[in-house]
Amino acid sequence: MATKSSSYAAMIKAEATRLGFFQCGIARAAFLEEEAPRLENWLKQNAHGEMAYMENHFDKRLDPRLLVPGARSVISLALNYYTDQKQEDPEAPKISKYAFGTDYHTVIKEKLFALLDFIRQNIGDVDGRAFVDSAPVMDKAWAKRAGLGWQGKNSNLISQKKGSFFFLAELIIDLELDYDEAFQNDHCGSCTRCIDACPTDAIAQPYVVDGSRCISYLTIELKNEIPAAFKGKMDNWVFGCDICQDVCPWNRFSTVHQEQAFRPADGLLNMSREQISEITEDVFRKVFKGSAVKRTKFSGLQRNIDFLRETD
Repeated sequence: MATKSSSYAAMIKAEATRLGFFQCGIARAAFLEEEAPRLENWLKQNAHGEMAYMENHFDKRLDPRLLVPGARSVISLALNYYTDQKQEDPEAPKISKYAFGTDYHTVIKEKLFALLDFIRQNIGDVDGRAFVDSAPVMDKAWAKRAGLGWQGKNSNLISQKKGSFFFLAELIIDLELDYDEAFQNDHCGSCTRCIDACPTDAIAQPYVVDGSRCISYLTIELKNEIPAAFKGKMDNWVFGCDICQDVCPWNRFSTVHQEQAFRPADGLLNMSREQISEITEDVFRKVFKGSAVKRTKFSGLQRNIDFLRETD
């Protein structure tokens, strides 16, 4: 006989699927005991570079009940963004697949609010918050606890069903639900393709990424000049980097997303090397309107382009 907590969980998962999420798992809101020493060591090694915000709210990162008083459940959701479309000019400065369309923060927040509204309308007065990569939530740890997949050697969460080209998001709510089994197995085996392929040696050791060496960090998070030590090692990336995912064998299971908002912005994929290299602020605003690329601002993208030009 189904309990309220199990029927509620099934109802929430069905609605998550209807909203476009390909996976939804639920974990009990509790202190992340295993992750605490790992996070502390990672910060001590300055692997977060200039991402000072990673040092903030240490306790909240490890305990969702400090973010949502009375929290009982962490609902982890995965939204596919994989595309087989590519930039037409093979010599054009490269932009990560996830930034081809509308900024994922906007798209996913809308879906999360819709799911939270659904919960309130169908279950009752439930308190909760939605999180998309913008608060002290360890999304990969929660996704693993919720049974969505395992953290690979490149630190990305990997799903046996879809690979790793997907976004993670969470709803933390004060409702008791049926909880999924944590994902226990590691299916990376002896493979080291991501480690071997990284041109900046950012994967310092298996499962540990030195964020301060990651091309995504260097082209997006880093606000100062890119260190000269990385000249000739950026592999022509100007926003983000897909290398460690492109070489991952599990991404042979990736399927093209069906999210309209993630369709490439008009004119983006056919921009030539010259057009991107000589982009003006007006063109930047037009092509990247509503895109995650706006995070770098025009000045940041220009800095990245200039850095590549210096190494040509």
